[in-house]
Amino acid sequence: MKKLIKILFLSLLFNFCVFAGAESTSKNYLKGKFYTSVKNHLLIASKKMNDSKFKESVIVMLEHDKEGAWGLVVNKPIGNMPLALLIDASNTTTAEREKLYNIKLPIFWGGPVNPNEIFILHSKEYKNNNSLKYGDISLSRDYKILLDIVKKEGPENILIILGYSGWGDGQLEGEMEKDHWLLSNIDLDIIFSKNSKKKWKNAYKKSFILL
Repeated sequence: MKKLIKILFLSLLFNFCVFAGAESTSKNYLKGKFYTSVKNHLLIASKKMNDSKFKESVIVMLEHDKEGAWGLVVNKPIGNMPLALLIDASNTTTAEREKLYNIKLPIFWGGPVNPNEIFILHSKEYKNNNSLKYGDISLSRDYKILLDIVKKEGPENILIILGYSGWGDGQLEGEMEKDHWLLSNIDLDIIFSKNSKKKWKNAYKKSFILL
């Protein structure tokens, strides 16, 4: 049964990523000119977005410079996943693994790049030795935060995300020049809203064009 759960979830994730396509890492893009970083902003798909995987996406931009950019989509939930599939449970007892399989956590699709990588985006009041701060939010990538979440010792707000969205040199700039993306300031209420369906609409209302 546990193997079946893992196969079904990985199949769901695979199908999601296949549907998403691979344009974000394609080298066949119109290269734009870098003017200023959009790091620590929300990147919002405009109504002109013609890439189906990013339609109505809201992305937290974590890095952006002349070499490229990357961020995490925050409004596309995949489903619930057993904690045992998110951590290395090889050194646990059978009883402990059983407990870990019974704990389900909501998972989001962060983008088509490296879909098996886990990112935990969270509010900044929580930190451990591996937490990185990005303005008003933080990012952790170790197992400890997942266990702390289960023990109610984790951050107040979290998103567990698989995969990320990445752009090569000049790629994001080219897409922005084609008006495929808008920007808004980081808004924690939007990022961590329980209603993922409204995130894009609410972010779009607060969007602006970078001049």
